[in-house]
Amino acid sequence: MAVKIVRQSNKIALLGAPTSAAAMSAGSEGAPAALRAAGLIDRLRSVGYEVVDLGDDPPQVFKPDTESPRARNIPAVLKSIETLKLRVEQAVKSGALPVILSGDCSVALATVAGARRYFRHVGMIYMDADADLNTPATTPSGCLDGMVVSHLTGRGAPELVRFWSEPFLVREPDLALFGVSRLDPPEETVLATSPLRRYLVADVKRHGPTDSAKLAVERIRGSGNELVLHLDVDVISDFAATNYPSANGLSFDDVRQALLVFAQQKNLAAIEITAYNPAKDPAGAGAKKIVELLAEVLQVRLETLRAAEAAAAASAPPVAAATPKAAAAVAISPVADVKPVAESIAGVGLPDPVAGEGWSSDSLNSGVETEDATETEPDPSKHSLEDPDDEESGNSNS
Repeated sequence: MAVKIVRQSNKIALLGAPTSAAAMSAGSEGAPAALRAAGLIDRLRSVGYEVVDLGDDPPQVFKPDTESPRARNIPAVLKSIETLKLRVEQAVKSGALPVILSGDCSVALATVAGARRYFRHVGMIYMDADADLNTPATTPSGCLDGMVVSHLTGRGAPELVRFWSEPFLVREPDLALFGVSRLDPPEETVLATSPLRRYLVADVKRHGPTDSAKLAVERIRGSGNELVLHLDVDVISDFAATNYPSANGLSFDDVRQALLVFAQQKNLAAIEITAYNPAKDPAGAGAKKIVELLAEVLQVRLETLRAAEAAAAASAPPVAAATPKAAAAVAISPVADVKPVAESIAGVGLPDPVAGEGWSSDSLNSGVETEDATETEPDPSKHSLEDPDDEESGNSNS
């Protein structure tokens, strides 16, 4: 039995993932509660959304892990993403836009997996000061937060790569790093040969956040693929309410302008806000800043979608009314003449998803086609605004 997803442009499903298990310190697990307390739900409702708060998962808090120094706290991270994945599926199925509040970036695996339950092709905009391209073999710290993109694209700790039944959750050409200001040497090596799209801080500054964001969407086929937007608040330069503030990141207005582009994409499947740490924000100023930013960009999204819906309705041809004779024919059709649904659709494939819709069987992986993971030799000039060798890099805290 197929499930058809019809998006409700004015509805948001809010999900909390109170976890710091993938980070290197506790505190960020308090992010969902702190952002709610800062008035997020009321602000989203004030700009026109119906918000359903689906509550929080059980907390997963960072603990020192001397037994696995190359990949710390994997069991707790797995618990977090396995629980969240099912709830993201529920939110997507409802037709609302899932907005995920989390302490660490590992939830990206759950968000993409939950979206892929209903949408075959999913791309990702990954806004983060760090590339998160380390693996257990290359990490300087064992911090799983610094490996998230590797796990999304099928490399890294086997337990997390196997979280999804296919070789990768996101194809490398369908994932764009945006606003990266820190790279470890092994991450630079990966980017030298990877088809990952990348928009380092220097790129965004040189070409402007709006044009850079539009190009990022275009290059990951965001107009055709469903799009997951990941926002790690440490991408904002000198934002203190996070574990590892970036001194040379994007300005608040740079981030705002880019988000305005990303949020207006009609195929946006989910948004996640990560790495806010209320323990480093005792006055709550950082939380209020995040709330106002989200309210602004999502208000513009709603206005854009409503305008598009109104234009489509105005240009649609009028629907002809059924004649009395046809209506009577339908009314007297005997039930015995109607084939069972299963028989009537036997051997008929479901249509490909279109913007605003998705199809899935009730079985998680039944009938899902996958794309070939084999990539041709990448041409770095096609995947970055500038030659990566021209960019400045620093040491990652992850």
